[in-house]
Amino acid sequence: MESSQSFSAPPHGISPAALAGVRVVEMGQLIAGPFCGKTLGEFGADVIKIEAPETGDPLRNWRLIKEGTSVWWQVQSRNKRSVALDLRQKEGQAIARQLIAEADVLVENFRPGTLEGWGMSPQELHQLNPGLVMLRISGYGQTGPYRDLPGFGAIGEAMGGLRHLTGEPGRVPVRVGVSIGDTLAALHGTIGVLTALYHRKVNGGQGQVIDVALHEAVFNVMESLIPEYSAFGVVREAAGSALPGIAPSNAYPCQDGWVLVAGNGDSIFKRLMDTIGRPDLGAAPDLADNAGRVARVQELDAAIGAWSAQRTVQQVLDALGNARVPAGKVYTAKDIAEDPHYRARDMLLSQTTRDGFTVQVPGIVPKLSATPGTIRSSAPHLGDDTDAVLAEAGLSDEQIALLRSKGVIQ
Repeated sequence: MESSQSFSAPPHGISPAALAGVRVVEMGQLIAGPFCGKTLGEFGADVIKIEAPETGDPLRNWRLIKEGTSVWWQVQSRNKRSVALDLRQKEGQAIARQLIAEADVLVENFRPGTLEGWGMSPQELHQLNPGLVMLRISGYGQTGPYRDLPGFGAIGEAMGGLRHLTGEPGRVPVRVGVSIGDTLAALHGTIGVLTALYHRKVNGGQGQVIDVALHEAVFNVMESLIPEYSAFGVVREAAGSALPGIAPSNAYPCQDGWVLVAGNGDSIFKRLMDTIGRPDLGAAPDLADNAGRVARVQELDAAIGAWSAQRTVQQVLDALGNARVPAGKVYTAKDIAEDPHYRARDMLLSQTTRDGFTVQVPGIVPKLSATPGTIRSSAPHLGDDTDAVLAEAGLSDEQIALLRSKGVIQ
C-alpha cells in the first residue's frame, strides 16, 4: 500500500514548514536550478517558476510522456507555481524585476551574462531588494576564462574528474546514468541558499550572490583525487566496480545476479572471511589492516567471488546479513518500487497530477522530525498561476489582460 502522506498538512503538534514565508523566484530550466527550487519548495518555500510562454521548461517534454507531459516533470515541479512570462520582452523583464523585488531568493541557471542583458544584474537587483539571496548555477561559474562557454551537467562531470573514473579500466568512460552533475550543483546551491538566508536572518547580513559551477560541484565530491596527485603524482584511474585503495569492496557474481559487498572494516573483514569459509585469510596477520588487504586484493576478490558464485543473491544477502557484513543487491526501478523499506520510510509517494492520473514518485529527503517536507501541490500546467501571482504583485485585471494580448504572459 502506498504512503498516504502526500498532500497532507503537518500532523497535529508539528511545527509549520521550515521554510514557510520564504518566497523563491525560479528562473531557468531543466535540472540544476529547478532541482534546487524543488528542494526548497518541499520544505515550505513559495516557489514561483517563471517559464517561457507557449513552450515552458523543456523538461515538460523530456523522456517518457503521459497525458502530454513528462512524468519527470511531476516530480521536479511539485509545490511550484507556474508563471508564463516572456523575459525577452522589456515588459516581461519589468514584471520579473517586480516579482524579484518581493522575493527572498532568486534561482537562475542561465549562461553568465544573460540576466545582465535583461537589466537584472546582481547590482541592479540588490538595489531593488538589498536582502535578495541570488543563486546562479552555470557550467563554469560567473568568472574565469571559461565563463562564457556553454556547459551542461555531462561536461561538468568530465571536467570535475568524475567521468575519468567511471567504467572499466581501458574502456570508454561511462556516465553515472542520471544527471548527477546537475543534481550535485543543485544541492550545493541549496546549501548556499540556506546558509545565506541564515546569515541574513541571524547575523543581520544583506543579500548576496551564490556562484555555483557545475564542474566545481562535481570536483567537491572527488575525495582524495587531488591530494593523492599532489603528494604522490598518482593519477587515479577507472576501476570498474571496485573501490581503489579500499579492500575488499566490490561487486561479486551470484547464480542469478550480482551482490555488492563492503568488507573493508577490520572486524568486518574477519566476519566476512569466516562466513565464506576462509578463516585462514581472516586470521592472516598481513590482512589485519586495509593496507595489507589492498596488497592482496585480487586474491581476496577471487575468494569472495568463488563463494558467492555458488549461491543465489538472496542466499548471499542472508548469510552476510547474519554476519553483519554490509552487502546489497543492485536495485532496478522494479526492486525499489516493491521494496518494503522504501515504503516504510515514505520514499514512495502517490501523487495525483493535474491531468487526473496518479503516479508514484520519490519521497522527500532529508527527513526532519519537527518540520518534515510535504507535497502540497502537484506540478502545474504552463501558466496555471500567472494571473494569481501577478494579482498578488499588484497588477489589475486590465493590466493582466493587456499583457496577455501583447504575448508578454500566457
